[in-house]
Amino acid sequence: MSFIIPDEILDATKMTEAELKQEIAVMLFQKKKLGLGKASEFAGMNRILFQHLLASRPCL
Repeated sequence: MSFIIPDEILDATKMTEAELKQEIAVMLFQKKKLGLGKASEFAGMNRILFQHLLASRPCL
């Protein structure tokens, strides 16, 4: 399944499409909706880079 991120959303968030996908992947991983492999795949990153992204975030 594909979905389109409207330019208005990207403009409002001041994020690139890749950054927004990473944010969604992090949120889904933190909520335990996606495992590490699927979340990193959704983010367009390999697992190691995605783990570094997670580690750079403050714990909630």
